[in-house]
Amino acid sequence: MIKQSIALLFLLLIVSSCGQKAKKEIALKDEQIKLLQEQLNHVQNTQTSLLDRLSDLSVVNKAGAESIQKSLESINQQYSFIEDLTTKIHQKDSVNLALVMNIKRSLSDINDQDVQVEVKGGVVYVSISDKMLFRSGSSNLTSQAKNVLGKLATVINDHQDLNILVEGHTDDVPMNNECLIDNWDLSVKRATSVVRSLQQEYYVSPDRMTAGGRSEYVPKADNDSSAGRSENRRTEIIITPKLDQFFKLLESPKLAG
Repeated sequence: MIKQSIALLFLLLIVSSCGQKAKKEIALKDEQIKLLQEQLNHVQNTQTSLLDRLSDLSVVNKAGAESIQKSLESINQQYSFIEDLTTKIHQKDSVNLALVMNIKRSLSDINDQDVQVEVKGGVVYVSISDKMLFRSGSSNLTSQAKNVLGKLATVINDHQDLNILVEGHTDDVPMNNECLIDNWDLSVKRATSVVRSLQQEYYVSPDRMTAGGRSEYVPKADNDSSAGRSENRRTEIIITPKLDQFFKLLESPKLAG
């Protein structure tokens, strides 16, 4: 009986010991499972964050690509505009060169000191000394003037797409008589005399022409000498592109928005 009791007690101790060991192992496993679950949650959270970032990056890349595309389109438009403008400028320069050569050829029998033809600022200037066109202090054209203007008008009429600005210039010697108030008056009346002759005698269209007086205020030389004053007394016929066509030429294309 005692032996049986001892055996039963020993068996209970063994079972108790095994139970405690099993509980410890279960607790350890639970701890490991908890740790693994935390690691899994961390991995899942990291994965979600990465996916979100990749999604944002995709959006950024798409927006960036669209922006780059628009910029390229804008650059291409500007390049085409510059290329076209350069071509038209070269064409205008060619027209100016041909115009200058035609004018010089038509006026080849006239002294170069009395008539000067040149290109300045992209337009053609024909500068005619006052002694070729007018008597001293007068705004009435001489017969010699009509010879010069007739030849010039022939070239002008061959270029209907160009406008003509006629400017009168004087020296700084004061002018005041029964017909003229001052040098402003003289310069304007000389310009209008040239315009009137071109219109009435040589059929240059009046809507292409403008007359203006500059008086003594745009000199070519010093007025302290007789040679300088003689150079300043002149009429300039400026042949220009029509302004509406010129401004249209300079219009920039709209940028890609």
